[in-house]
Amino acid sequence: MSETGWLKLFSRRLLKWIEFAVNWLKGREPLVLVFFLILAGATWAFIELTDEVLEQETQAFDKWVIRSMRRADDPSVPIGPPWAQEMGRDLTALGGVATLVFFTTVVAGYLWIEGKKRVILLLLFASLGGLLLSSALKHFISRPRPDVVPHLSYVYTSSFPSGHSMLSAVIYLTLGALLASVIQRTRVKIYVLCVALLLTLLIGLSRIYLGVHYPTDVIAGWTAGLAWALFCWILARWLQQRHRIEDASPTSESAAADSEI
Repeated sequence: MSETGWLKLFSRRLLKWIEFAVNWLKGREPLVLVFFLILAGATWAFIELTDEVLEQETQAFDKWVIRSMRRADDPSVPIGPPWAQEMGRDLTALGGVATLVFFTTVVAGYLWIEGKKRVILLLLFASLGGLLLSSALKHFISRPRPDVVPHLSYVYTSSFPSGHSMLSAVIYLTLGALLASVIQRTRVKIYVLCVALLLTLLIGLSRIYLGVHYPTDVIAGWTAGLAWALFCWILARWLQQRHRIEDASPTSESAAADSEI
């Protein structure tokens, strides 16, 4: 079976799974329903975009966007002031494996101090699962890297989806959602989630600016990462309702430690 045929078969099975899940979600809390609909939409968007990429329907648009970010007389030089290229490298580093592991460890330490030890297991599941999903998608789709302009960052894997975009969405959005679940104040929750979203967007844009990914690679990474992060959030909500992991209320240990300070 061709890649396009496999994709259409997967789409039909996904629709049946969505129909089953919608029936299961009837009567659930409205927030879960909204997030589930976004999850389904992101998954569907990723499948449709993948189908277009495999048929090379987006190639002209992809090349035009990348070429428009370089000087007309010298494709090796990006548009903008000289410091913009260095800023692009700084932003793209925030989506690198070392940085993501660092932030995941920091948040895991915070959750440990707060007594949310089971949430840490969910965090590890979300992080490692996102990494495996990204690697599998890259392996099976195996799209070559852009050859329109010289790369301004070292790359060694295939292009679709963007690993930096997907993993930053997975890690930062999951970290933001998990932190928000143990934070009481609504304004702080919104702030944490907005920072996570901004980081994800900037990292993806930096990959296009450095010429190492097509725009559709980045969009696919965002949608796949968003879908996985939402899935993990819904799973966390489901486990919290069944008291399998800790909820947002302070634990007795952390409350006692705070009272002693």
